[in-house]
Amino acid sequence: MFGFARLGSYDYFAHVQRAIERCFDEAGEDVVTHVADVLPTASIRTRASTLARLVSRTAASDRGPIHMLGHSTGGLDARLVASPSVHLPIGPDEMGWLERLASVTTMNTPHYGTPLASFFATVSGQRLLHALSALTYIALSVGAPPLAVVSALVVAVGRLDRAVGLELRVLDRATDALLGVLEPAQSREVRVFMEGIKQDQGAVIQLTPEAMDLFQAGVEDRPGVRYQSTASLAPAPTTRGLLRSALRPWQALSRTLFASLYGLTARYDERYPCAAPDAGADAEAMLARAADRSPGARVNDGVVPLRSQVWGRLIWAGVADHLDVLGHFQDDGAARDDGPHADWLASGSAFSRAQFDELMRVITRGMLASHPRLAEG
Repeated sequence: MFGFARLGSYDYFAHVQRAIERCFDEAGEDVVTHVADVLPTASIRTRASTLARLVSRTAASDRGPIHMLGHSTGGLDARLVASPSVHLPIGPDEMGWLERLASVTTMNTPHYGTPLASFFATVSGQRLLHALSALTYIALSVGAPPLAVVSALVVAVGRLDRAVGLELRVLDRATDALLGVLEPAQSREVRVFMEGIKQDQGAVIQLTPEAMDLFQAGVEDRPGVRYQSTASLAPAPTTRGLLRSALRPWQALSRTLFASLYGLTARYDERYPCAAPDAGADAEAMLARAADRSPGARVNDGVVPLRSQVWGRLIWAGVADHLDVLGHFQDDGAARDDGPHADWLASGSAFSRAQFDELMRVITRGMLASHPRLAEG
């Protein structure tokens, strides 16, 4: 919900993109990757149309298999594009590549919705979503900003309201102040991005558990395509964890925001449980290993319930928050060619570069297994 393709000089999906390229190279296979530039809160149908056009435009240069990899709402975009029953506002000539589609991979995708979307659909939630989008860009691209501004944000977040979780007006003002003092955030590109989130929040409504109930009823899997998913859970926030970060304002802000999101995502309605009716024995065993026991309905990654993330063949499950799996985790080691890793909405998951690399290898192996030639060999 807070993602973007590229803003200013920062690529949100760079870590995943480069890791997938490395994994294909290690397997002795060529791959060309493209990132779909879609507004994070636009309707799934609008986003799916953009994705379909991107694949159509870039697929003409070769006749190889096509793979779609979607994180969060991106996984729903991919499923909608691939569905035999889909009707998108684009020409049929832009869908001819579907016969080459080999796999659809979804990462931390809310297949059965997320209670967090229900909150973001409220007036207070819309303002928080706007602030979080701005803060996500700042945190990942700029790092810890000026201390005075961060302190103001920490005070804003610290004014807890049991019903809402944040004193939103103060947070709005502090976020505007933060954007105002940071040079990269003043660019026209960033302003247009932030304005777009205010103007189009169709996906927020569509990701509610009630709306995703209808999505499941109408979107079909394409025969012959491998559907695989990855899922993760974050440690439940604790008072001790929040206190440990109290002396570092930016980390305190990050942890407190994550704790609020985790609590909202943990809400449960038995009529719309945000879970597959039957995940299957293999998936249940994998989820239980990740959680050290059979996970309940409230377990989540800070944005999406764990059980909502399962679709098709579950190929990986582990302890990581919603942004960790994209490479947005703390890594103080030497930066490789994919650049430094920055943690944001910190969960205390301790997700590492080694775990990230293994996740990318598992995804790549699944993609390659969908190639008839490679599977037979």
